[in-house]
Amino acid sequence: MTDFTLSSSDFSENQLMGATFQADHPECASPQLSWSGAPAGTKGFDIAIHDPDAPTGGAGWWHWMLLVLPAAVTTLARGAGAYDGSGLPAYVCQMRHDGGGLGYMGCMPPARERHRSVPKVYALDTAHLYF
Repeated sequence: MTDFTLSSSDFSENQLMGATFQADHPECASPQLSWSGAPAGTKGFDIAIHDPDAPTGGAGWWHWMLLVLPAAVTTLARGAGAYDGSGLPAYVCQMRHDGGGLGYMGCMPPARERHRSVPKVYALDTAHLYF
């Protein structure tokens, strides 16, 4: 068993995220993410940022999804989630967020509500996607 951990220089657990990560900020950017302690045999990573509190009938809101980052990648810089993928390694696939676009979509809960933005990194036993 390994101690697989995720951290960020942009926020801490149970702390409010800054305005830079909100959808209405003119320079909205994805947060910096780093991870370590992946299980032996990891060949790639998937990343997701999800708001489980969004009023969508239980599905929450998906802000960002990346598929099959190379295993050698263990950090993403702030802003790596640009819609054009320019901040990501070659061949990484960004799925459409729940707003319908590509890249990171900042948070924007309804007025006077607090929502969680839950980042997750998944260790994969594959380095490729097959459709």
